[in-house]
Amino acid sequence: MIGLITGQVQYLMAPTACIMTTSGVGYDIELPLPSFCQLQLNEQASIWTHFHVREDAQLLYGFIDRKERDVFRQLIKINGVGAKMALAMLSAMSAAELKMHVEQESETALTRIPGIGKKTAQRLLIELKDKLKNIEVDSSGSFELTPQETTISHEGSIIAEVEGALISLGYKEKEAQLAIKAAKSKGDTFTDTQGLLKATLQQLSGF
Repeated sequence: MIGLITGQVQYLMAPTACIMTTSGVGYDIELPLPSFCQLQLNEQASIWTHFHVREDAQLLYGFIDRKERDVFRQLIKINGVGAKMALAMLSAMSAAELKMHVEQESETALTRIPGIGKKTAQRLLIELKDKLKNIEVDSSGSFELTPQETTISHEGSIIAEVEGALISLGYKEKEAQLAIKAAKSKGDTFTDTQGLLKATLQQLSGF
């Protein structure tokens, strides 16, 4: 079981994956968007991992925050929720937000996530209530990313990266573009992908 990898971020891949090298070995790791956005190319990082074995593949999923990994593990235990859907959920909202919505039985918040319909949301609320109650997460419920900024001088590059990430999560191109436009219309200046991505996800989630 591979539970934690500390090494150098060797390569960042679209939509949200990286190759991390340590002791001469490169590990291919898929991550949710918040964790992916905190990685810096050629910098050291520690990633909590979940080793997932299927009949046709052996996969590593990674998380900057160990509690996010704990929530991911609870999500994939639910019938009908695979690793891809669990990653999409933790890309659209933090573990704290997910726990808050489950406690408040907010079906609407879950149906805003691509791929989750009303019936799936109802089942998630029922099954997650007990699974998440013993996992301690930041009670603020805010969408927080560690401020490791990747400065990109050209605004068009930032927008393109955010749009591509949203489309990879299942949002339609027009929907992603409108959300980006709405995030930018508030007058904030975004000098990095992470900042615009955070604001755009909040627009899409209705927060």
